Amino acid sequence: MTDVLELQARLQVFEHQQAIRVCINRYMELCDQLDADTPLDELGGLFTHDAVWEGKGARYAASFGGYRGREAIRAMFATYMKTPAHFALNVHFLTSEVIEMDGEQGLGRWVMLQTSTFADGASHLNAARLTVRFALEEGRWRMAHFQTENQFSRPVTAWNSEAPLPVPTT
Repeated sequence: MTDVLELQARLQVFEHQQAIRVCINRYMELCDQLDADTPLDELGGLFTHDAVWEGKGARYAASFGGYRGREAIRAMFATYMKTPAHFALNVHFLTSEVIEMDGEQGLGRWVMLQTSTFADGASHLNAARLTVRFALEEGRWRMAHFQTENQFSRPVTAWNSEAPLPVPTT
Protein backbone atom coordinates (compact mmCIF):
# COMPACT_ATOMS: atom_id res chain seq x y z
CA MET A 1 0.00 0.00 0.00
CA THR A 2 1.22 3.48 -0.86
CA ASP A 3 2.06 5.51 2.21
CA VAL A 4 1.25 9.16 2.83
CA LEU A 5 4.81 10.37 2.20
CA GLU A 6 4.91 8.70 -1.21
CA LEU A 7 1.56 10.26 -2.12
CA GLN A 8 2.78 13.67 -0.98
CA ALA A 9 5.90 13.30 -3.13
CA ARG A 10 3.81 12.34 -6.16
CA LEU A 11 1.47 15.27 -5.56
CA GLN A 12 4.49 17.60 -5.33
CA VAL A 13 5.60 16.46 -8.81
CA PHE A 14 2.16 17.31 -10.25
CA GLU A 15 2.20 20.71 -8.55
CA HIS A 16 5.68 21.46 -9.94
CA GLN A 17 4.61 20.41 -13.43
CA GLN A 18 1.57 22.70 -13.20
CA ALA A 19 3.73 25.63 -12.06
CA ILE A 20 6.00 25.02 -15.07
CA ARG A 21 2.96 25.07 -17.37
CA VAL A 22 1.87 28.38 -15.83
CA CYS A 23 5.36 29.84 -16.39
CA ILE A 24 5.62 28.82 -20.07
CA ASN A 25 2.01 29.86 -20.69
CA ARG A 26 2.63 33.34 -19.26
CA TYR A 27 5.78 33.62 -21.37
CA MET A 28 3.79 32.83 -24.51
CA GLU A 29 1.03 35.28 -23.54
CA LEU A 30 3.57 38.06 -23.09
CA CYS A 31 5.31 37.18 -26.37
CA ASP A 32 1.92 37.31 -28.11
CA GLN A 33 1.51 40.91 -26.92
CA LEU A 34 5.04 42.30 -27.39
CA ASP A 35 4.74 46.04 -27.79
CA ALA A 36 5.71 49.23 -25.98
CA ASP A 37 3.38 48.36 -23.08
CA THR A 38 4.64 44.83 -22.40
CA PRO A 39 5.56 44.41 -18.71
CA LEU A 40 9.26 43.81 -19.36
CA ASP A 41 10.09 43.20 -15.69
CA GLU A 42 7.47 40.46 -15.53
CA LEU A 43 8.77 38.91 -18.75
CA GLY A 44 12.36 38.99 -17.51
CA GLY A 45 11.26 37.59 -14.16
CA LEU A 46 10.15 34.36 -15.85
CA PHE A 47 13.86 33.54 -16.26
CA THR A 48 16.45 32.63 -13.64
CA HIS A 49 19.20 35.16 -12.95
CA ASP A 50 21.73 33.15 -14.99
CA ALA A 51 19.31 31.85 -17.65
CA VAL A 52 20.23 31.11 -21.25
CA TRP A 53 17.88 31.87 -24.18
CA GLU A 54 19.01 30.51 -27.54
CA GLY A 55 17.93 29.88 -31.06
CA LYS A 56 19.09 26.48 -32.29
CA GLY A 57 19.68 25.20 -35.79
CA ALA A 58 20.81 27.18 -38.81
CA ARG A 59 17.73 29.40 -39.16
CA TYR A 60 17.09 30.34 -35.51
CA ALA A 61 20.75 30.55 -34.50
CA ALA A 62 21.26 33.08 -37.29
CA SER A 63 18.03 35.00 -36.65
CA PHE A 64 18.00 35.05 -32.86
CA GLY A 65 21.42 34.02 -31.57
CA GLY A 66 21.76 33.45 -27.86
CA TYR A 67 21.63 35.45 -24.64
CA ARG A 68 23.07 34.66 -21.21
CA GLY A 69 21.62 36.10 -18.03
CA ARG A 70 18.23 37.58 -17.19
CA GLU A 71 19.34 41.13 -18.05
CA ALA A 72 20.61 40.13 -21.51
CA ILE A 73 17.36 38.25 -22.21
CA ARG A 74 15.36 41.23 -20.97
CA ALA A 75 17.38 43.55 -23.25
CA MET A 76 16.70 41.28 -26.25
CA PHE A 77 12.95 41.50 -25.62
CA ALA A 78 13.21 45.27 -25.14
CA THR A 79 14.14 45.57 -28.84
CA TYR A 80 10.58 44.42 -29.66
CA MET A 81 8.99 47.03 -27.42
CA LYS A 82 8.39 49.90 -29.78
CA THR A 83 5.63 51.83 -31.47
CA PRO A 84 4.35 50.74 -33.87
CA ALA A 85 4.64 47.20 -32.53
CA HIS A 86 6.80 44.74 -34.46
CA PHE A 87 3.86 42.30 -34.47
CA ALA A 88 0.39 43.37 -35.57
CA LEU A 89 -0.72 39.82 -34.68
CA ASN A 90 1.26 37.14 -32.90
CA VAL A 91 -0.15 33.89 -31.51
CA HIS A 92 1.84 30.93 -30.14
CA PHE A 93 0.33 27.46 -29.86
CA LEU A 94 2.03 24.77 -27.75
CA THR A 95 1.42 21.06 -28.18
CA SER A 96 3.05 17.64 -27.68
CA GLU A 97 3.95 18.53 -24.11
CA VAL A 98 6.32 16.48 -21.99
CA ILE A 99 7.47 17.73 -18.57
CA GLU A 100 9.96 15.61 -16.65
CA MET A 101 10.86 16.40 -13.05
CA ASP A 102 14.09 15.79 -11.16
CA GLY A 103 13.84 17.41 -7.73
CA GLU A 104 14.17 21.19 -8.13
CA GLN A 105 14.80 20.87 -11.88
CA GLY A 106 12.29 20.36 -14.65
CA LEU A 107 12.66 19.73 -18.36
CA GLY A 108 9.83 20.65 -20.69
CA ARG A 109 9.53 19.89 -24.38
CA TRP A 110 6.87 21.21 -26.72
CA VAL A 111 6.14 21.67 -30.40
CA MET A 112 5.28 25.32 -31.01
CA LEU A 113 3.33 26.80 -33.89
CA GLN A 114 3.59 30.58 -34.28
CA THR A 115 1.32 32.64 -36.51
CA SER A 116 2.48 36.22 -37.00
CA THR A 117 1.58 39.30 -38.97
CA PHE A 118 4.19 42.03 -38.81
CA ALA A 119 3.78 45.80 -38.74
CA ASP A 120 4.50 45.92 -42.49
CA GLY A 121 1.54 43.57 -43.16
CA ALA A 122 3.56 40.47 -44.07
CA SER A 123 2.49 37.24 -42.36
CA HIS A 124 4.53 34.19 -41.41
CA LEU A 125 3.96 30.67 -40.11
CA ASN A 126 6.71 29.04 -38.02
CA ALA A 127 6.97 25.70 -36.27
CA ALA A 128 9.67 25.03 -33.69
CA ARG A 129 10.66 22.48 -31.09
CA LEU A 130 11.10 24.00 -27.65
CA THR A 131 13.34 22.41 -25.04
CA VAL A 132 13.22 24.35 -21.78
CA ARG A 133 14.99 23.55 -18.54
CA PHE A 134 13.29 25.03 -15.48
CA ALA A 135 14.68 25.64 -12.00
CA LEU A 136 13.11 26.54 -8.70
CA GLU A 137 14.58 29.95 -7.83
CA GLU A 138 13.41 32.19 -4.99
CA GLY A 139 10.36 29.98 -4.50
CA ARG A 140 9.21 30.22 -8.17
CA TRP A 141 9.64 27.99 -11.17
CA ARG A 142 11.54 29.94 -13.81
CA MET A 143 13.13 29.17 -17.15
CA ALA A 144 16.83 28.40 -16.77
CA HIS A 145 17.66 27.37 -20.36
CA PHE A 146 15.26 28.11 -23.21
CA GLN A 147 16.02 26.58 -26.61
CA THR A 148 13.93 27.03 -29.74
CA GLU A 149 14.74 25.14 -32.92
CA ASN A 150 12.94 25.91 -36.15
CA GLN A 151 11.24 23.03 -37.95
CA PHE A 152 9.79 25.09 -40.79
CA SER A 153 9.01 28.68 -41.70
CA ARG A 154 7.05 30.16 -44.54
CA PRO A 155 5.37 33.38 -45.54
CA VAL A 156 1.59 33.17 -45.84
CA THR A 157 -1.24 35.45 -46.86
CA ALA A 158 -3.22 37.36 -44.26
CA TRP A 159 -4.70 35.30 -41.39
CA ASN A 160 -8.08 36.88 -41.03
CA SER A 161 -10.14 36.83 -44.21
CA GLU A 162 -13.59 38.36 -44.60
CA ALA A 163 -14.58 35.49 -46.91
CA PRO A 164 -17.57 33.48 -45.68
CA LEU A 165 -16.81 30.26 -43.89
CA PRO A 166 -17.51 27.16 -45.96
CA VAL A 167 -20.29 25.20 -44.26
CA PRO A 168 -22.44 22.32 -45.54
CA THR A 169 -25.74 23.28 -47.12
CA THR A 170 -28.97 21.49 -46.40
